[in-house]
Amino acid sequence: MTSSSIAIILIVIAAVIVLAVFFTFVPVMLWISALAAGVRISIFTLVGMRLRRVIPSRVVNPLIKAHKAGLNVKTNQLESHYLAGGNVDRVVNALIAAERANIELPFERGAAIDLAGRDVLEAVQMSVNPKVIETPFIAGVAMDGIEVKAKARITVRANIERLVGGAGEETIIARVGEGIVSTIGSSDNHKKVLENPDMISRTVLSKGLDSGTAFEILSIDIADVDIGKNIGAILQTDQADADKKIAQAKAEERRAMAVALEQEMVARVQEMRAKVVESEAEVPLAMADALKSGNLGVMDYMNFQNINADTDMRDSISKMSDQKDSKKD
Repeated sequence: MTSSSIAIILIVIAAVIVLAVFFTFVPVMLWISALAAGVRISIFTLVGMRLRRVIPSRVVNPLIKAHKAGLNVKTNQLESHYLAGGNVDRVVNALIAAERANIELPFERGAAIDLAGRDVLEAVQMSVNPKVIETPFIAGVAMDGIEVKAKARITVRANIERLVGGAGEETIIARVGEGIVSTIGSSDNHKKVLENPDMISRTVLSKGLDSGTAFEILSIDIADVDIGKNIGAILQTDQADADKKIAQAKAEERRAMAVALEQEMVARVQEMRAKVVESEAEVPLAMADALKSGNLGVMDYMNFQNINADTDMRDSISKMSDQKDSKKD
């Protein structure tokens, strides 16, 4: 193989490599597709997207889709939304759906909704086809103490203007639950709620619960109503048990005070008896001193002994009569 042949082969290889790099970096096929769809876009714009680390197909394909749908969307708008981290294809699909449904949705609002983390296409679809949110069983207690459980179905439609900054489904469910509880609680008895369950939906719907949310409540329907516990009877039973325990505690306190008082009285009586015994023990000594000193005569002492004997006899007779009376009884 001659040197000229080798040079030709090297030139061909180099040309292939250059063309491969060129077609890889410059999306020529994408540019041709845009031109075929009637979208005027410069090849240098596509190269600039590569330099700005933007995938051209993520911008050009939605641009072609928007142009075919008759939307006035600029390349810079789509590219800036892509650089902000948004989903360009989803926003364009939402714009097309909104235009077909005759819903006013500018590109800036759709991009803002998408960047806020909400599915803008789903929001447009929900504006056309309302969504039904079903609440769990919500329990309320009527004035007669009977618990009533109600389950509601909330039909909502997305509010495009309040999607950015508006509250979600959890807030709707919480507000409806609060309305159900207050409506049941204001009823005189549970029978009225069972007879007219639509009273709950009318009352709750009239409160404007969708204010500040990303939805518009179309209707609230009570799907199921059930009877729960007799809360009033349970509370009365608990109160009676509590009153009983309080009364028992107070009675135990009084008993303890009576026992303490009795023990105190017994201690005082024993103390007084001890003093009496002590005093009685001093009587013979005092009498002996009186006899020695002449202050008490022998006859006086004998009279004192006779009085004691007479007193003892009378005590014995009274005890015997008491025992006879007790036997007769």
